Amino acid sequence: MRVVIAEDNVLLSSGLELILGTKGIEVAAVVTDAPGLLAAVAEHAPDAVIVDIRLPPSFRDEGIRAALQLRRERPGLPVLVLSQYVEKVYARELLTDGTGSVGYLLKDRVSRVGEFVDALRRVAAGGTAMDPEVITQLLAGPGGNAVDALTPREREVLTLMAQGLGNAELGSRLFITDNAVQKHIGNIFMKLGLPAADGGHRRVLAVLSYLDSVAG
Repeated sequence: MRVVIAEDNVLLSSGLELILGTKGIEVAAVVTDAPGLLAAVAEHAPDAVIVDIRLPPSFRDEGIRAALQLRRERPGLPVLVLSQYVEKVYARELLTDGTGSVGYLLKDRVSRVGEFVDALRRVAAGGTAMDPEVITQLLAGPGGNAVDALTPREREVLTLMAQGLGNAELGSRLFITDNAVQKHIGNIFMKLGLPAADGGHRRVLAVLSYLDSVAG
């Protein structure tokens, strides 16, 4: 896998490059601003992009805007966004095209090397990786009454689904059988009024899109 990193914090970008190198992932370029990101992707055609939401010069939304532009120009380009905080508007924007290959992680997650690399690989493979804290805030945000019908266990399952875990991983994490996992997922879709779409990122995106719409 080859990636391009857009991050203006030299310590973080160097750390990312080192981490990925030890996992056999090639870093084709490291850039510090949005124009650099667009140019690097055009030059290197990476398998995935890692981008900070806030880049110079204004440190507001240059990174995410560049990522969204790249997704328009290259539909399905895997993008893993890093952010210091949960920003619901940008989480929603990433999900709007419904094609998967997107991730939103808080920067603290980078220090958990295994989780971070797994998330990047999942996104590059067409899946979705959302930080647990993002999902927690969506569930707890305004409009959260829409998910009040879910049991505590169903909320656990929903949160893990949003992180991109499949049925087997869900069962292992929660120490429940595959049948129990399927039953919980079926109940979640029924209570949220969502079609029981086939697994993978489509299922996750459907749930996240719903939660983001009621929480935004």
